[in-house]
Parts: sequence; C-alpha cells; structure tokens
Amino acid sequence: MKILFLLFPLLLLLVQGAAGNERACRRRGGFCTFGGCRYPTTPVGRCSTFKVCCKR
Repeated sequence: MKILFLLFPLLLLLVQGAAGNERACRRRGGFCTFGGCRYPTTPVGRCSTFKVCCKR
C-alpha cells in the first residue's frame, strides 16, 4: 500500500510531460501517432513513450 504514494506522483509527471510534447510536435508542423510513422511521413520526435511525432 505504501508504494501507491510513490506511483501517483510518477503518473502525474508522465501525464504532464506528454501534454507539452504534443504541443511542441504541432509547432513543428507534425502530428502524434501511436507506434510508428507510416510511409509518406517521417519521424521528427517523440510525443510520449508510445507516441511518435510524424511530419509529411
């Protein structure tokens, strides 16, 4: 039960970091997608752990 007090702040940090990176990706003219970028797009960064920033 004591570990929940440690996991909750970690979860909040992950959520906070993901929101800022999506904005930065859009400023670069890209979009966030799960997994990897499909053919006509190229990766230009990361939005979060599982999301990649792709640009045409």
